[in-house]
Amino acid sequence: MSSLLRRPAASLPGLVQAIHSDPDLAYLSMQMFYVLQALGRHEFALEMQARALTLQRVFRIRSPGATTLRLLAFMGPGAMLDNTPLEFITEHIGVRLDLLYLLPGCDLPEIVPDHDVAIVALGESDKNKPLLLAAQSALRDWPRPVLNRPGSVLNCARDAVFDRLRGEPGLRLPLTRSVRRADVVRLVPPFTIRPPDTHAGEGLRRIDAAAQCAPYLAQFQSARYQVSEYVDCRGADGRYRKMRVAIVDGRPYAIHLAVSDDWIVHYMSAGMESSSQRRAEEAAWMTGFRGDFDVRHGAACSALAEKLDLEYVVIDCAEASDGRLLLFEADTRALIHATDPVDLFGYKVPVLQLAFNAFRTMLERRIQRD
Repeated sequence: MSSLLRRPAASLPGLVQAIHSDPDLAYLSMQMFYVLQALGRHEFALEMQARALTLQRVFRIRSPGATTLRLLAFMGPGAMLDNTPLEFITEHIGVRLDLLYLLPGCDLPEIVPDHDVAIVALGESDKNKPLLLAAQSALRDWPRPVLNRPGSVLNCARDAVFDRLRGEPGLRLPLTRSVRRADVVRLVPPFTIRPPDTHAGEGLRRIDAAAQCAPYLAQFQSARYQVSEYVDCRGADGRYRKMRVAIVDGRPYAIHLAVSDDWIVHYMSAGMESSSQRRAEEAAWMTGFRGDFDVRHGAACSALAEKLDLEYVVIDCAEASDGRLLLFEADTRALIHATDPVDLFGYKVPVLQLAFNAFRTMLERRIQRD
């Protein structure tokens, strides 16, 4: 997927034709899964993935260079962000990546690729919970080191994050809970609401008045919803800022800063490409990260990773008015990548490489320790 995102969109149909020359039907189908996702054909993509998984359950991601370390990722069926998108990291650090898909009701394959270290890439969700619980048992006595164990991944549920981190110094956590549909109308605005297992702003709304509840419930049908306290984190200029930070082995690394006029801050819609001023602010934040963000929030990030019991986790956050780190989300699936156009975002490349290198160092340490 990382190589696909660097291609012009106009080249993707031709790539489809080239893929169909692959004689291996399993790999052909899985490659089509990736390409169709890039084209926005998500239902068709999942059909191709399902076809691939009927044929085999282990796939190797092609590396652009020599590989000196072998990583096995336990995956689940679904779209790209149902799992940790590891290929965006491993392509930069000489790591061979094998994907082993876990399927409901199925044992592990009889033959598993030899590897130096493994990681649970399944993301936390209601859909993945049965697979994570099954993997918890299957991986209990695994003969290689395992990072982000299944029980720890389950700690990323939004309400579980709030419960585990509540009262942690340096962190501001909006009160978050799962609410039954019938109880939504009894809540006191303002609050934010979204259906479970949604990301990237899907179904996310801010409810400012009780009259907005009924139209929302009519539009987004669900038995339960994730509801959070709304915390206004606008800066002095009236804009909203969201920081993405990877916490690798307990230490934070800068991924991106989005500056937006909208309270729902997403990097793709924040206008970063069209604003040199916003890119300059992001560049200053990224290059000054170690001497500023890390000094003020490093201890809180370390405590967060320890409380969630995760070697690798990505957070989306802002700064609260009292200087604490305002946590929106902690997840193992969030995308970190170096695929933005270098003519506009060249400042990102060396900073992101620090995070990629830290990921490899984490793998090496775990191999040596175990």
